[in-house]
Amino acid sequence: MAFVKNIFDKNFIEYSSYVIRSRAIPDLEDGLKPVQRRIMHTLFSIDDGRFQKVATVAGRVMAYHPHGNASIEGAIVVLANREVFISRQGNYGNILTGAGAAASRYIECRVHPVAKKFLYNPHITNYVPSYDSRGKEPVTFRAKLPVLLLGGAEGIAVGMSTKILPYNLKEVIDAEIKALKGEDFEIYPDAMTGGLIDVTNYNDGNGKIVSRAKLDLSDEKKIVITELPLETTSQEIRDSIDAAYKAGKLKIASVDDYTTDKCNIEVKLPRGVYAKDIEKALYAYTACEKSISCSMLVIKDNMPVVMTATQVIKYYAKNLTKIIKDELEWERDSLTEKLHMRTLERIFVEERIYKKIETMKTAEEVNNAVVKGFVPFKKELIHDITEEDIKHLLEIPIRRISLFDINKNRDEVAAINAQLKEIAKKLKHLTECAVDYLNSVVDEIKKYTVLDPEKDQDCINPKILERQTTITTFAAVDVKTVVKRDIPLRYDDKGYLGIKVPGGREILRVTPYDRILIVRKTGIWGVCDVAEKLFVDQGMYYCNYAEKEIINKVLFTIIYRDPKTRHCYIKRCKIEAWIMNRDYNFAPDGMEVLHVDTREKFTFTLHYTKKPRVTKLTENFKAQDFLEKGLKALGTRIESKEVDSVEVEPLPDVSAGE
Repeated sequence: MAFVKNIFDKNFIEYSSYVIRSRAIPDLEDGLKPVQRRIMHTLFSIDDGRFQKVATVAGRVMAYHPHGNASIEGAIVVLANREVFISRQGNYGNILTGAGAAASRYIECRVHPVAKKFLYNPHITNYVPSYDSRGKEPVTFRAKLPVLLLGGAEGIAVGMSTKILPYNLKEVIDAEIKALKGEDFEIYPDAMTGGLIDVTNYNDGNGKIVSRAKLDLSDEKKIVITELPLETTSQEIRDSIDAAYKAGKLKIASVDDYTTDKCNIEVKLPRGVYAKDIEKALYAYTACEKSISCSMLVIKDNMPVVMTATQVIKYYAKNLTKIIKDELEWERDSLTEKLHMRTLERIFVEERIYKKIETMKTAEEVNNAVVKGFVPFKKELIHDITEEDIKHLLEIPIRRISLFDINKNRDEVAAINAQLKEIAKKLKHLTECAVDYLNSVVDEIKKYTVLDPEKDQDCINPKILERQTTITTFAAVDVKTVVKRDIPLRYDDKGYLGIKVPGGREILRVTPYDRILIVRKTGIWGVCDVAEKLFVDQGMYYCNYAEKEIINKVLFTIIYRDPKTRHCYIKRCKIEAWIMNRDYNFAPDGMEVLHVDTREKFTFTLHYTKKPRVTKLTENFKAQDFLEKGLKALGTRIESKEVDSVEVEPLPDVSAGE
């Protein structure tokens, strides 16, 4: 058994590790899940400036992501709807209405130029073999922007999940600039659907956020929903309003959805109902308000870690300077190598070193002749001559040697030296370079926000740079304060109580959220939720709302008898606290309850047992003459005579009165 258990434990750990790192949770380095990263890698590698069918792209992605085309095509649509990753052509659905994209064979895509600017840097990206070793894919892209925050993320793994709301692109870039400068900043979610958000309980990427639709109440007979809550569609809003109406929670005449590129849902009201009357009900009963629990769980250094939005931006700000440094150093090395080649070519031609190889008969002699020819000019070289350098020189065509332009070579060398000088300067001011880069990204995006979407498919919605979601605070709508008590609670002769008891007598008007106090004639009482049908016995004395401000005012009078001595006791008390769905007894255990009353003043008569020395068989008492006691206290003995019965005039009826 131990061997089998070890096998299961090992396999489960491997499976959960795979799901967490390679499927569901985004990587902090580039903010992408594996399928998204492989899509972008494929688009970068096949980019020729032209659109390609999404079905074709999905097929190519499967060379790196062998999990079926459906998930890949869905991820392409999601990335395309984020505007800055993929340029799209065709019907990609509508994020406002919830309409889905057309089939993958009908829509086309290509990588967006802006994505290349902040995501694509192949010279400094670490690549590994694909699953079948036929190609190479990036471990992670070296992203210059916090991609993790730009589009948000959601994923469920084994034992953990992530929920990251989207943030505004311009605000993210501004925050990254402030982080580079060491300034404080605050950042909150934003979505193209607009709406209102309350961030009171939102802990910088974790915690709960409450989002509401924006309502236009200018017309008192009509409510227009102009903006949607986060992660909500107009279809969801309309369906939830219909459901609330059918459940009797909303009074409306009709609901019409005219949403296209802007949200426009009209809720028309019936006669006698006004906009202000159902505003809170819309938030309470429909998708016009929703609470979203967030957890910014990411993969950092190959391990799942919960971070805050501030930590993410500071990480990217610090990482941006490293990326720029690596890019500058790669460019410097590339230019240095280019300078070395230009110097070799100039000396090779200008000093006629190529003439010295004409008499050589073997390849070894040719190579040695080239090396010896450069010995006098060793100080002018960037580094020692390599076999690759010799190969390059020997492959120079005779035509190029004969037409060699020394002045052009010197101009190229001067230009390279100027570039190297500029790179050296930038390497000393990496923070300033990072800030300039981020500003250039904003300028690049602005360039695509003024284009005509009919003529240029790289066009970006200009709203992407503007905050769409309004940050505010609002008191949560308590459903119990909005719902009306209009459901009859009935009690029948068989002893059943509930809102679905046929026939019977109406006791109260309740809501599904009410709690009720039930007192039986046996002296047993308890508090429970309103039920559809509940057996409470045929002897129910009292029923009312279980609200302390109501119950605490009711004075209960209980007259009970000891079965052994047949002596009668009276107890007057109030109910101050209780536990739900638990039975309590006003009288001590074993006692026989003769009467329960809720009047403060009333008269009752005791009928004594006939005995030789008992001359008075009845005696009248006033309940108000007895003191009020605690709920757990014993009753007061009325008389030391055996009692046959108690008569109270008039007897109280089953009612809900206080």
